[in-house]
Amino acid sequence: MMTDTIPNLTAFDEAALDQAFAALARQAQDAAAALNGEADAEAFRLDWLGRKQGRLNDVSGRWLKAAPPEAKKALGLRFNALKAEVERLLDAALGAGPSDAALAAEAIDITLPGTRRLTGAEHPITRTLNEIVSVFAALGYSVGVGPEVETDYYNFESMNFPPGHPARDTQDTLVVAAQDRRPLRDRLLLRTHTSPVQMRTMEMQPPPVRIVIPGKVHRNDAQDATHSPIFHQVEGLCVDTNITFSDLKGTLDHAMKALFGSAVKTRFFPSFFPFTEPSADVQISCIFCGGKGCRKCKNSGWIELLGCGMVDPAVFAFAAEKQPAYDPKKISGFAFGMGVERIAMMKYGISEIGSFYAGDMRFLGQFV
Repeated sequence: MMTDTIPNLTAFDEAALDQAFAALARQAQDAAAALNGEADAEAFRLDWLGRKQGRLNDVSGRWLKAAPPEAKKALGLRFNALKAEVERLLDAALGAGPSDAALAAEAIDITLPGTRRLTGAEHPITRTLNEIVSVFAALGYSVGVGPEVETDYYNFESMNFPPGHPARDTQDTLVVAAQDRRPLRDRLLLRTHTSPVQMRTMEMQPPPVRIVIPGKVHRNDAQDATHSPIFHQVEGLCVDTNITFSDLKGTLDHAMKALFGSAVKTRFFPSFFPFTEPSADVQISCIFCGGKGCRKCKNSGWIELLGCGMVDPAVFAFAAEKQPAYDPKKISGFAFGMGVERIAMMKYGISEIGSFYAGDMRFLGQFV
């Protein structure tokens, strides 16, 4: 089909280039207008786009290579425009269908399995923490939050842990370095419990107060099957007039039944916490054996789960420094606290606390 040869260019100014490329474009348009069928279209393609004898290849060899350096850019732009025009004419002659590359990119092999989008899920600690909070939210408790880096005052002193108190030794504390010049009450540490949020809340809000406080806490504990230097707590505080120990027992009994089932029983044993008086440890009937006795409960039928007590008047005295409404002669309240990991381990039958933090997807995938 190629009958005309590509003439040599003798001038490379803008006008000469425009004239030369316009002539080639008209030739291509005239040739495309005369096409009739796929055979003609293939001949047109070889005539213009063939790698060895195509007219555009000839243009590249005769014009581009012979052009002076200052004319190569202008010539190259016109060459690309001519090539695009030839390809458009060819597509139109073939019915303007999609190219083979486009068809290959869009092809779907219906014999392959479908692509499954992975569904995220709550971490078992987050799920357990949210379950605990929802139980108390249904009882009218709001959620309190506070900083993980605390002062000694809020973490210890305001919670009735005065300097030198032996109970401080039971919470092996991670302290921020280089604070020796600060007063003790202003020194920073990683909170060992979420109790500081109780004091911060009372300082900002007069009674009545009903809050539940979920959060991460830190202690310098050696890692073993049931201990971790990082863990989570949920504490609660209820302050009003005429709050009694019976209110505390009824609240926690309801919460344990909501978490572990209506058949669960609770019992209270005397204990000691600096910020409550009287204080108690709470046990629930073993959820594994129904209270009959098994290895999980050391054949006692009971599992110790949390601590609680009536708020010590000394704690109210600290709050009264900023909120006089916390007069221990006029109000009372109770507080409680539980470890989230311990409850999660019981609910899901997990024996190693480290499994929560290992990031093993084989473990976490069980909770999707």
